[in-house]
Amino acid sequence: MPYNQGTVTERANFDLFNPTDEHAMLRRSVREFVEREVEPQALESDRLERFNVPLFRKLGEMGLLGITVGADHGGAGMDATAAVLVHEELSSSDPGFCLAYLAHTLLFVNNVYRNSSDEQRKRLLPKAISGEWVGGMCMSEPDVGTDVLGMKTRATKRGDTYLLTGRKMWITNGALDDKTLGDVFLVYAKTGERLSSFIVEKGMKGFSLGQKIKDKTGMRASATAELVFEEAEVPVSNRLGQEGDSTIHMMRNLEIERVGLAAMSLGMARRCLRVMVRYANERKAFGKPIREFGQIQHFIARSYAEWKAARTYVYDVARKMNLGKPGNRVDSDGVKLVAAKMAKDVADNAMQVLGGYGYVGEYVVERLWRDAKLIEIGGGTMEAHEKNISKDLAVDVERGLGD
Repeated sequence: MPYNQGTVTERANFDLFNPTDEHAMLRRSVREFVEREVEPQALESDRLERFNVPLFRKLGEMGLLGITVGADHGGAGMDATAAVLVHEELSSSDPGFCLAYLAHTLLFVNNVYRNSSDEQRKRLLPKAISGEWVGGMCMSEPDVGTDVLGMKTRATKRGDTYLLTGRKMWITNGALDDKTLGDVFLVYAKTGERLSSFIVEKGMKGFSLGQKIKDKTGMRASATAELVFEEAEVPVSNRLGQEGDSTIHMMRNLEIERVGLAAMSLGMARRCLRVMVRYANERKAFGKPIREFGQIQHFIARSYAEWKAARTYVYDVARKMNLGKPGNRVDSDGVKLVAAKMAKDVADNAMQVLGGYGYVGEYVVERLWRDAKLIEIGGGTMEAHEKNISKDLAVDVERGLGD
């Protein structure tokens, strides 16, 4: 059933991870969906490097593709905590599929909802929230990653049309399969020396799929592509906000993206912990379960403590986030910095505990180990987060380190 926050019901005892009855119900529903629909296809989708589009559209039927969109525009009307728990649950089974969800729901849908006009919302959001359209966001370029303000894609206005010229790289949902372009994208481009954002739809003249990027280390169940703009014709009515105003749009949306990616790390680590503990209980060596050996206890105990600490940090940041305005960069960067490394380390520990079994796909941790590395790179590198945090604390140390 679709979710609508409506009147929030306080839980008798405050639970950081399920602060209201609505959050708890949402988690149960998503977890059941994951067990029933996502898990059975996860390994095969990874092996085939296949984005499961029919499964993705079922998220629209559940009301999850507009999780942070107001009910007045067809969304669930929920908060950052709701977005975090959905990403945590999906990524415990299939992080690649969850990454496609994040690109659509947070990078496209949430961005459009926060930064577009009512007329644009009415036209774009129904198809995106239902799952009829699969969307994404275009920021990175072949020669531009962290230095986003150095992007070379340009938009030149001619009458009632903009001509976009350039290439975008590493675009999640850029392709639905080897040859099919994604449906709709929020594209950042230079207008003069400032950034503007545009809605570019499949079928617009001059817009095409460059190539689907294959043989990735992980996140293979999401489709990553290069997109090409050769004087792509985009109506002026498809520009979000005023020309040159989109740097703030970008910064605001990167905050919830990074919290979402951190939540994905939580799901991966939780799954690895469960596999690790169960295996250590069942596997025997020298006549006793391997959980009784100090080396194995080290991997399990430290993995649990680090996962729990990161989870608390992520949910605390989500609880305090105001999705309508920026101002959370220190901690949105901080949770991803902490959670990304934690997930990679926990997956590595799980693989070590399982030994040879951990090195093959059947036991899941090998796939999660590969997937976890992406969180240290995508959505901002670890080094970029360290730079941002250090810079922001230097400017306002009291706010960063206050009560």
